[in-house]
Amino acid sequence: MCGIVGIVSSEPVNQQVYDSLLLLQHRGQDSTGIATADGSMFHMHKARGMVNEAFRTRDMRSLLGNMGVGHVRYATKGDAANEQESQPFYVNAPYGIILVHNGNLTNTRELAEDLFRIDRRHMNSTSDTEMLVNVLATELEGQIRTLTLEPAQVFDAVAQVHERIEGSYAVIAMIAGRGLLGFRDPWGIRPLVLGRRDGADRRDEWVLSSESLVLEASGYEVVREVAPGEAVFITLDGELHTRQCARDPKLVPCSFEYVYLARPDSIMNGISVYEARLRLGDRLADTIAREVDVDDIDVVMPIPDSSRPAAMNVAQKLGIEYREGFYKNRYVGRTFIMPGQAERKRSVRQKLNAMSSEFRGKHVLIIDDSIVRGTTSKQIVEMARAAGARKVTFASAAPPVRFPHVYGINMPSRAELVAAGRTIPEIAEYLGADHLVYQTVEDMKSAILDGQSEITDLDMSCFTGEYVTGTVTDEYLAWVEKTQLS
Repeated sequence: MCGIVGIVSSEPVNQQVYDSLLLLQHRGQDSTGIATADGSMFHMHKARGMVNEAFRTRDMRSLLGNMGVGHVRYATKGDAANEQESQPFYVNAPYGIILVHNGNLTNTRELAEDLFRIDRRHMNSTSDTEMLVNVLATELEGQIRTLTLEPAQVFDAVAQVHERIEGSYAVIAMIAGRGLLGFRDPWGIRPLVLGRRDGADRRDEWVLSSESLVLEASGYEVVREVAPGEAVFITLDGELHTRQCARDPKLVPCSFEYVYLARPDSIMNGISVYEARLRLGDRLADTIAREVDVDDIDVVMPIPDSSRPAAMNVAQKLGIEYREGFYKNRYVGRTFIMPGQAERKRSVRQKLNAMSSEFRGKHVLIIDDSIVRGTTSKQIVEMARAAGARKVTFASAAPPVRFPHVYGINMPSRAELVAAGRTIPEIAEYLGADHLVYQTVEDMKSAILDGQSEITDLDMSCFTGEYVTGTVTDEYLAWVEKTQLS
């Protein structure tokens, strides 16, 4: 997963893009980048690390122009330690294109072959984003018939991109001297939202972003989500053009956005992330009541921060006291999106501290949003016992993660997943918990989708092994695991 933003404004956008990336920092901490367009001239700065570390005053002063894109990266393709893999990516023809991407392409082997042998394009990295910008450039070049670039030509090029690439993708691209382009994969797996506000010169200003909180914090009206397969093109003078560019699009967003990835104050596809997590707590409470003697539980505790809404509703529904027993150091990044297992292990102890007064002599019910590799969960159970807990029941607001996630989340290998090949009692033994309770797949789905009718299905591939694009084979999964572990 990554966070992306694109802005067309009547004023300089460098500070606006920077502020937006701060709000999206939870979506990626490996690297960040901003590119702006001043007429037909591009300016770009990207670096490893967090947003507030990557940009200095001199960098911001060089980012001139009223159109810009930004990116925070959590590496799922390419080398996380290589700054050359950071986004945005640039190609100089046609016109000049700079692109940012959130997602994961699943046919990169075929694309690499086609780009080299057919399109005669050179890749200078292993990033699927570089492939994507070159595919877009090739298809756009094939649509150009005059010196002017019409929105219809842009949309025809996007339609061809949809035909060539597979997987999940939300894309924002600047075309030098022409405008800002955004589009989303035909399943809408990764999010992209459109916003508008009145500009200083009475011209419409537009923003595209991964999450709605960026729009709300910057005074934009949330217009709507970009539809699956749809493309939007915003000219430099603020004119909006849209068109559906995919055949048979269907909205099947990623369930993990609601479980963990998105900030709770965002609304995705018309669903409040916060309210979805509250409902996850309601469903989980019912399962806990069936599987555990709740009369023996003294307190309910969340693992801050994303599991807090679910834990509050578990405590309320079960009639058990809610307590905050773990103190979070907010200067350490999210352990799930740390690039390596060793770094995740080190950072858990740095991130969380158990307060003994809240654990001593108690049967503690700990709620987390999910259990992926088990690294964090195992250490949390150890910390609770070391703080004096007499019993530890661990509950996950998400089902067991048993299958690789190939649509933009770093879960490529079944060997890394604690639930792969283990029963729930075996997982509990590995974690050191007295009891372990998981949300069911059915309850997770109903909790997220409750109260609306537009979305009827979710991508739950990491829980069920059913991949919504229909192009993920066992051979591909084996190749991904082999390349990841080599």
